[in-house]
Amino acid sequence: MRQVLGDRRAVALLLGPALLVYTLVMLVPIFWSVGYTFADGNAIRGFEFAGLGNFVKFFGDPTGHDAVLFTIRYALVLTILQVGLGYALSLLYVFHLKRSSAVVRTLVFFPVILPTVAVALLFRRFFEAAPTVGPVNTIIQALGGPNIDWFGDPTAAFWVIILLDLWRSMGFYAVLLFAGVVEIPDEVIEAARIDGAGGWRLVRSVVVPLSAPVLISAVIFSINGTLKVFDTIVALTNGGPGSSTTPLTVYMFQTAFSYGNYGYGSTIALMLTILCLVVTVVIFNSTRRDLTKV
Repeated sequence: MRQVLGDRRAVALLLGPALLVYTLVMLVPIFWSVGYTFADGNAIRGFEFAGLGNFVKFFGDPTGHDAVLFTIRYALVLTILQVGLGYALSLLYVFHLKRSSAVVRTLVFFPVILPTVAVALLFRRFFEAAPTVGPVNTIIQALGGPNIDWFGDPTAAFWVIILLDLWRSMGFYAVLLFAGVVEIPDEVIEAARIDGAGGWRLVRSVVVPLSAPVLISAVIFSINGTLKVFDTIVALTNGGPGSSTTPLTVYMFQTAFSYGNYGYGSTIALMLTILCLVVTVVIFNSTRRDLTKV
């Protein structure tokens, strides 16, 4: 093995095909898209060099600002709920259900494998206000409440989206964090209990610090996934009402493919990439300093 790895031609022969495919599938489209940010137009009417015009347009675009704010708000709220509820479920699996948690983990994880479009259609039926009143409004009216137009009100539509994605994803984060919590040695837990730690104090002082690496990974994974949300929004609200639930991904798709402005659409995609990178670096650096203090 050392002789093979020491031979540059052998290494090039082994890695060459994979690097070629990666370059053609990943790197070339990335640089191509970055090149579009300096152009205006599309493949039909042609392209014109725009310089930094697309970037100037983005920073002065009210719709773009609303898309950025919605993306950040959606990502923060859903990440807190996803990781928080997932972590609570993982603690439930380890400390209360223990060996009998396999069935519960399977049932909670099941929504993760369901198609997004099917789940979105299901939620649309649940929260439907007209022409047919859905089960949610039926229950609200039975309790004396009004018939709420969940998809006509921006705030209500936002929380329906959050509820849908939380229901679909909490099982995945529960299993992911369960893998970190279950690896904590039983001897450490028992020693902490003998010292008087129990309940919330045990979780705060022992479980959380020891499972911090997996917890941080879950936060980074969640924040990047939520910043790039697309299919849920398109299937449930398509960015409506108006553009109140339009994230950067949907705005980029509409700009590039519905309106045929590849240059500005690529600029929005680049801004989203930079946002994901900045958020990841900030979270990683801040949590790394906290871990070194521990």
